Amino acid sequence: MTGETNLGTLLASLSPRLNPGRFVFCNVPQPSVVQMAAALGSFREAEGTTLIIAREEADRLGLAYDYLAAWITLEVHSSLAAVGLTAAFATALAKQGISCNVIAGYHHDHLFVAEADAERAVAVLQQLAAESR
Repeated sequence: MTGETNLGTLLASLSPRLNPGRFVFCNVPQPSVVQMAAALGSFREAEGTTLIIAREEADRLGLAYDYLAAWITLEVHSSLAAVGLTAAFATALAKQGISCNVIAGYHHDHLFVAEADAERAVAVLQQLAAESR
C-alpha cells in the first residue's frame, strides 16, 4: 500500500499518538547484539552507532545518554516521497520552542521531543491538523 503524498491530506490526517515510555539516544562505538535487540532504532555514523532505546533498557545496559525524550507517532500513512510534511510539523513545533528529532518509518513519521514538551507537542500537532481541515 502506497502512502499519502498530498500535503493537505497529510496535515489534516496527522493523528499524533503519544507512545508510552521514555526514550534516549545513546552512542556506542560497536553495538552488541543485546544492545541492538533492545533498540527501537539505530543509525550508523562515523563517530559510532546511535541507538534509540527505552530509558529503562539503557540504564539496565549501562549506556550513557543526556536527552530524555517522548515518542510521538503520526498515525497518517505518509509516503517516503511526500514533500513538505516534515517542514510543516517541524515549523509548527519550532514556533512553540519545541525541539523535534524525526525518524521516518515505512508507514509513519516518528517524532522524539523532550519529555517535558510531550503533551504540548501533541497539542501543537493536533492544532496543525485541525487548521488543515
